[in-house]
Amino acid sequence: MQWLLTLAVVVIGILTVRPMGFSGWGLAVAALLVVNSVALLARHLPEHKVADRPALLWLTLGVVAAAALIGASRSGSGYLFAFFLAGHIGYRLETKPALALAGICSLLCGGVLYFGLGPGHDVLSWTLGLATGIPVLIGIVNRSQRRAVVAAIVAAESAERAARAEARTAVLTERGRIARDVHDVLAHSLAGINMQLELADALIDTGDLEKVREANNKAHGLVRESLKQAQWTVHALREDSLPLLESLAAMLESSGHRDVLTVTGTVRGVPPQVTQNLLRIAQESLTNAARHAPGGDLAAELDFAGSSMTLTIRNRPATRAVTAGIGSGMGLIGMRERVALLGGTVTAGPVTEGPDQGGWNVKAVIPG
Repeated sequence: MQWLLTLAVVVIGILTVRPMGFSGWGLAVAALLVVNSVALLARHLPEHKVADRPALLWLTLGVVAAAALIGASRSGSGYLFAFFLAGHIGYRLETKPALALAGICSLLCGGVLYFGLGPGHDVLSWTLGLATGIPVLIGIVNRSQRRAVVAAIVAAESAERAARAEARTAVLTERGRIARDVHDVLAHSLAGINMQLELADALIDTGDLEKVREANNKAHGLVRESLKQAQWTVHALREDSLPLLESLAAMLESSGHRDVLTVTGTVRGVPPQVTQNLLRIAQESLTNAARHAPGGDLAAELDFAGSSMTLTIRNRPATRAVTAGIGSGMGLIGMRERVALLGGTVTAGPVTEGPDQGGWNVKAVIPG
């Protein structure tokens, strides 16, 4: 639309401005018309390609040429160049220089008509010349609106980038949580199953079928235990909240430890995220106890203090032979990551004194 308007002004000027020729006064008018046309067409140059000072110089020369064309022509619509240039002055320049240059445009055009400089045309009043600077206000309004739109676009793009970064962080956090859950279910159980199957495979060559059956039965037992852990993992990955006390008691009982949970303090509601992470910490502790201290007694305590909640799981030394195996080393790391996400702390290590000496103790403290 702007291009069409610009071309329309140029065409109208060519058709109406007189005199026009290749010599004398007609040549001067033709030259001024060309200068005005170039100045008007230049307003379509991208802003980032024209600095402020060159733009001010070009628009100043355009204003002078527009006033000169009004005075030099005897008839026509040469004054349209002044109106359109004044409007672009308000759009291209800052407010103060734009108003100053628009005022100069009004004074030049009004003065040319008022003092009758050049041939002029009597049908135009000097007040029309003074009015040529008024479109600068429209240009200023358009510039303000454009800047507001640009600022809104920049703000929207910034908000979108922030949202993408936040979403990526959330995805990475969720991936880390799922990785810990997968480890808790698979790392210990699959390592134990693989070890028993390798043992059974090695015993086949010896012909000792009793030991082969024993290794096979242990592998089946580990599979059943893995299925139980998988069920707990599925529950933990769901969004709905599990009841902490009931779930913890059921987990202990399914691991072969009945009535070993002690609850102290005033029981209160627990956020779903805290419940899920405490259950996963308990599951990791029970898995480690079953693997490294088979047959040993186990005790669990859940303490609701005023500003924190503490889960403690302690197992005594093994009463049966411990089968050597290689763990992934990620269990304790997963516990620490879970507790760190909740702003708490976890300690895990051997018991060095008391009736449980030689056992293992895990203690997780969660604020809130």
